Amino acid sequence: MSNADPQLANATGLDAAAIARQQRRLLRAGQTPWLNELLARRMAERLQWIKVDVREALLWQGLHGGGAAALQARYPQARCRAVEEAALPLLEARRRFWQRRDWVEPAQLQPGSVQLVWASQLLHASVNPRALMARWLELLAVDGFLMFSAFGPDSFIELRQLYDREGFGALAPQWIDLHDLGDLLVETGYAEPVMDQERIQRSWADADSLWRDLAAIGGNLHRDRFAGLRTPRWRTRWLQAVESLRGADGRLQLTLEFVCGHAIKPAPRLAVTAETRVSVAQLREQLRQPRR
Repeated sequence: MSNADPQLANATGLDAAAIARQQRRLLRAGQTPWLNELLARRMAERLQWIKVDVREALLWQGLHGGGAAALQARYPQARCRAVEEAALPLLEARRRFWQRRDWVEPAQLQPGSVQLVWASQLLHASVNPRALMARWLELLAVDGFLMFSAFGPDSFIELRQLYDREGFGALAPQWIDLHDLGDLLVETGYAEPVMDQERIQRSWADADSLWRDLAAIGGNLHRDRFAGLRTPRWRTRWLQAVESLRGADGRLQLTLEFVCGHAIKPAPRLAVTAETRVSVAQLREQLRQPRR
C-alpha cells in the first residue's frame, strides 16, 4: 500500500495507514464482513458468462472480499489459493476461515501461473489500483482473466448527504467510477474488458441494527475523516439523524452501487522494428497460442 499513485490517492482521499489497520482488524476477526460476502455471491453469478478452463485460481485478500465457497462451487476441480497482504500473519484467523484451503505468500507466486485472479471489493480501497492491476496481469496465464468488484461513487449516497447536512465530516473516500476502472484495465494491458453496474437497495428496521452492520464492514478510510474519538453523545445524535433515512415502508434505506468487471490477459505481441529480435521464451509462448 505504500507505492501510492498520487493522482488517484488525491482524487479518492484514501488513507493508506487506515487501509492497513482495517486489513489487520479483519484478519483478527477471522471472518468476511457481511456485505462483502453478499456482494461476492453476486459477483460469482457472472462467472457463468466466462468459458475459461480454470485450473488455478487466486483469491486476493479472500478473507476481506469473500466468495471462496461460491468460487469453489463454480470450479470444483480447480486449486483455489488465498493471498493475504496484511503485514500481520494471523495464523489462527486463517485456520478458522479457510480450514483446509491453501495459503500462499505473494513472493511465492509465479508469473503466468493462474487462470483466474478473484479480487472482490478491493480496488476501491487501494491507493494504487493501477499497480495492483499490473501485478495481477503478471500472474495470469495468457487467456486467463481477472474478475473484480468495487463500490461505485453512489454507494451510501444517502448517508453521505446526511453527514454533509449534520457536519459529521467525511463519511468515505470518493470511490472510482466504473468507466475510469475500465480505462485503467486497458492502460494496464488487459483485453476485452467488460464492466457492469447495479444499484442495490438495502434496508434496516432500526438505527441500532444499521449502526452494527456498518461497523462490521470496517472503518472510515478517508484521510480527512474526524480525527478524534467519537463520544456516546455523538452516537446518540447519529442514531437520531439516520431516522431521516426511513422510506415509505418505514425502514431505513441505503443504496449500494455495485461495480463488477472482468478482463482477459491477451497473448503478448512482438514489437516489429527494422531489426526484430525474438527470445526463445517469446517464441515458445507464441507457438503455444492457438491461431485466432
